[in-house]
Amino acid sequence: MEYLLQQLINGITLGSIYGLIAIGYTMVFGIIGMVNFAHGDVFMLSSFIALIFLLALSQIAGITSLALSLFIVLLLGMVLTSLWAWVIERTAYRPLRGSFRLAPLISAIGMSIFLSNFVQVAQGPRNKPVPSILADVITIRQGENYTVAVSYKQILIVVVTAVLLAAFWYVVQKTPLGRAQRACEQDRKMAALLGVDVDRTISLTFVIGAALAAVAGLMFMIYYGVVNFSDGFTPGVKAFTAAVLGGIGSLPGAVLGGLLIGLIETLWSAYFTIDYKDVATFLILAVALIFMPTGLLGKPEVEKV
Repeated sequence: MEYLLQQLINGITLGSIYGLIAIGYTMVFGIIGMVNFAHGDVFMLSSFIALIFLLALSQIAGITSLALSLFIVLLLGMVLTSLWAWVIERTAYRPLRGSFRLAPLISAIGMSIFLSNFVQVAQGPRNKPVPSILADVITIRQGENYTVAVSYKQILIVVVTAVLLAAFWYVVQKTPLGRAQRACEQDRKMAALLGVDVDRTISLTFVIGAALAAVAGLMFMIYYGVVNFSDGFTPGVKAFTAAVLGGIGSLPGAVLGGLLIGLIETLWSAYFTIDYKDVATFLILAVALIFMPTGLLGKPEVEKV
């Protein structure tokens, strides 16, 4: 029972990171119907940005306060990662928006390859270690042969995910930008006729998704203590899987799917062989979509005639 509790804590933490990345997938797909396969590599790029700024603040600027350093890194990472996403949308996606459906998909895959290779050339292929951050733990239960504990970085990751989910749900549901996003999701042409700036709305959606990916990149760096240029692929695919499982187009569904993927991965690794944890994740996704094609919280698509 104690082992199960520890794995549940680990799974919720990992799932929170997947959920933050998944929100970017689901927001872009909900508005323009495109899977932004470069989003995972934007997340990877944000983790390198966070590492560079963290080292610069501690070793060059001489800032010793961890809370201040993380806050500055978070802000700078969100700004720079959002700028990257804005440039990607303007150069790689917007010119192809009116072309056949496969063109933006191919462009997204090409941008993913470009970002991965760019970071590999700029930072090298080796793992980049991260200074230990928030390594202290809170012991929940102590026994003779076991310890159930939660670390401060796990608490930080879960709290940040919950706060950001609530904040962006409010943005989508209660603000003019959210109304514009929902209008573009339903019918972009009609939204444009009614005065909605469709291009601006789509660009802001990419920016918001990238800002969340930057937060996930910082949390990923803190949690694992190492970053690599290949980190965008596997977490990105799992985050996309989480978005599909939760119901792509639903913000709560993206986070719920991320939590489920994280729990499945950690529990399978704990009680079965770790070699097949990814196989188990995608198998459960396939079974779930057979019985619930729209995902857990997704809505059936209404055909326009």
